[in-house]
Amino acid sequence: MIEKILRLMEIILKILFSKRNMSTHRCTAEDDDDAYAGTGLVGVNYGLVGDNLPEPSAVVELCKSNNIQRIRLFEPNIPVLEALRQSGIAIAVGVKNEDLQNLAVDQAAATTWIANHVTPYINDINFDYVVVGNEVSLADEGINVAPAMRHLYNALQDAGKSAVKVTTSIALDSLSISYPPSAGAFSTSVVAPMEIIASFLISTSSPLMLNAYPYFAYASDSQHISLDYALFRPSAPVVQDGNLSYHNIFDAMVDALYSALEKVGGSALSIVVSESGWPSAGNGNFTTVALAQEYNTNLISHVAAGQGTPKKPGFATRTYLFALFNEDQKSPGVEENFGLFYSNMKPVYPITFP
Repeated sequence: MIEKILRLMEIILKILFSKRNMSTHRCTAEDDDDAYAGTGLVGVNYGLVGDNLPEPSAVVELCKSNNIQRIRLFEPNIPVLEALRQSGIAIAVGVKNEDLQNLAVDQAAATTWIANHVTPYINDINFDYVVVGNEVSLADEGINVAPAMRHLYNALQDAGKSAVKVTTSIALDSLSISYPPSAGAFSTSVVAPMEIIASFLISTSSPLMLNAYPYFAYASDSQHISLDYALFRPSAPVVQDGNLSYHNIFDAMVDALYSALEKVGGSALSIVVSESGWPSAGNGNFTTVALAQEYNTNLISHVAAGQGTPKKPGFATRTYLFALFNEDQKSPGVEENFGLFYSNMKPVYPITFP
């Protein structure tokens, strides 16, 4: 056990101080020119937790016909990757949480992961990101995230694939304070791992990803959070935070993370929202088709406008909607009803991607 801890500490120190193939450029939202050029700002999460989902080739055609230019996969899936060849759809591909420990301590394992899941497709698929873990419990497993990212980054560099960004996706509950947004702060138990993660992301000009769900905030505290504020409806500010005015809780969530990052040396980072959506069923009047359609339609319009947040005006927030399909093997209720489409590829409600 002591040897393992010492090994992890050695890796972390290498991340902080090594200059191997790493840029000293400060990462801002302007670094990803395509992400902030007004096109392709909104993607969709393509989950596979279902036993009745359509064939990947049909899904690719569905995405193309609906102008979905980017998708996020939670883990590499060979049939899906094969179907995406020459599709023109850019992808973010995830690394499973259970793989992080091995990748954190073994550069060879990371090299093999890239060789198996990225290199064979790199000439036919545009990889935006390798997303190292999804909502990892940073207090318990956060020590593995930065070393795993570093090893995967090294593997991409060695393979000549430096354009692919390596990042991780966190949940908003990593913050102990999120209101008002300017007071945003990480929980004490995750400050140390987030300092290391932020340092790595800045050194590689990569963004941090955030799963942001106004639905869950509203559903858990509808007495204090209005439906209008959750659905992007207000024309007048709902929250005044110093000289910053907030018309929707989505921007408030993103800016709370920006404020928290400032406190761990991450003020130069940009944020990509890796998940956001509204379920169409599963929780009574909180989850109707009409509400889901309104939220996702307004979210697309808000993001595509490229205005950014009150704290970061002009820096558009690339966002991935959750999710492409209703997935019948997820937990019954809300979790299986986030889809834009049913498994037969018919839309749950009409929605347009710019």
